[in-house]
Amino acid sequence: MSDIVEARARTVQGTVRGAVERGVAVFRGIPYAAAPVGARRFRAPEPPEPWEGVRDALAFGPTAPKRPYAPPLDRLLPDPAVEGEEWLNLNVWTPATKGAEGLPVLVWIHGGSLLHGSSAVPVYDGSAFARDGVVLVSVNYRLGVEGFGLFPDAPANRGLLDQLAALEWVRDNIAGFGGDPDRVTVAGESAGAVSIGALLATDRAAGLFRRAVLQSGAPAALTPEAARGTTELIAQRLGVPATAAAFAAVDPEALLTAQTEVTSGGNPLTGRNSFQLVVDGDLLDRDPAEALRTGSAAAGIDLLMGTNTEEYRLWFVPGGLTERISRLKLRLALLKFKVPNATARVYRANRPDGTPGEILGALATDLLLRVPLNRLADARADGPGSTYLYEFGWPSPVQRLGACHALELGFVFDTLAHPDTMALTGPDAPQELADAMHQAWVEFATTGDPGWPSWDASRPVQFFGPGAPALVLAPRDDELRSWHRG
Repeated sequence: MSDIVEARARTVQGTVRGAVERGVAVFRGIPYAAAPVGARRFRAPEPPEPWEGVRDALAFGPTAPKRPYAPPLDRLLPDPAVEGEEWLNLNVWTPATKGAEGLPVLVWIHGGSLLHGSSAVPVYDGSAFARDGVVLVSVNYRLGVEGFGLFPDAPANRGLLDQLAALEWVRDNIAGFGGDPDRVTVAGESAGAVSIGALLATDRAAGLFRRAVLQSGAPAALTPEAARGTTELIAQRLGVPATAAAFAAVDPEALLTAQTEVTSGGNPLTGRNSFQLVVDGDLLDRDPAEALRTGSAAAGIDLLMGTNTEEYRLWFVPGGLTERISRLKLRLALLKFKVPNATARVYRANRPDGTPGEILGALATDLLLRVPLNRLADARADGPGSTYLYEFGWPSPVQRLGACHALELGFVFDTLAHPDTMALTGPDAPQELADAMHQAWVEFATTGDPGWPSWDASRPVQFFGPGAPALVLAPRDDELRSWHRG
């Protein structure tokens, strides 16, 4: 400890000791709930036990059980694992300024298809937010079957309940770190954004945050009938009943292996066996997308939402799927996803040199992400909360990934210099674009205004690259309108 400048903060459970790093006080691995093992496994989260004295918060806490991304994504999306049982922990970055208080707070919920990821991913380093006056909190939650398996003898959406417990921890403790519990923004990407869509739609989250950021993820949830298939397939592979009690008796490594075998193959755009949020009649009493579009949920909450121009390229390009999609496979996919013929014609006409794989990727990106987010923005246009849309378009030169899924993360967090960020961006990503995008997120968390007009009939979208940031009105509107006609 002699070479560490320490920082201390009080929580409800006890005092934690962090470290000052380049003018930022960092606290890692603070438990916000008890370890979900033993009798607590497959149950709703419970408060952590208090401790005596000062608890070290110097290293990232344990990550939820998971396996690395399958090749070739494992090289593009580094996903560190930390051993231990106290998976339900969080990290805090805050200015190391004496007397700092009342600062805006941004709570980050990571993505990873509800199977991967953690708050220990270096791309999510919160130093730049703290440097710019925003307290950054990043959260671990239960993944895979531990957090989202559907059982008759356990609550559904346990990973979402974890996220709620973390937000309640922020409400009760963040003032001790200089943050204002009444100025909380919750932000997430991919599965993190899908989770936030559900948080916006549940009464349990009322009052826990006033703003939300959805990056490359749209509100969605399945019925129990549609959601239980993945859990049942894992049970069949293990030869046990599809109950929490039976799964709790299985060796954890064997359970992870079966989960990986059942969920491998496919991707979020083309489909696979996966874990999803569930309309359980308790935490979620109806589909979050419907709840938000009807205006009954998240009234008064400001939203910042957007996508990357070529989301699909992260899944299609590295493994060569783009080249393997023929005209026949494209036609079959259009039938499977019930894409209207008129819509397909518009996308083809706008991409005269596009391959069948590129056309399918553009259609899938918009069907699953851009169309539902635009429809949500339209539904909120006259409501009490402001809505802002962005699109990230800077193309990565790495493996012809283009403006793919997850590429914007290093820009939002201003972590372009980290090697894990460079795995996606390469070494020459434009710092000036990161400066602009990061500052927009800082401004939104601080004031509710990221720096461009809120959504209205002119449909303003802030484009971040290629080139300098620019406001575009109703981009590719012919494509969006073709889905409505369909």
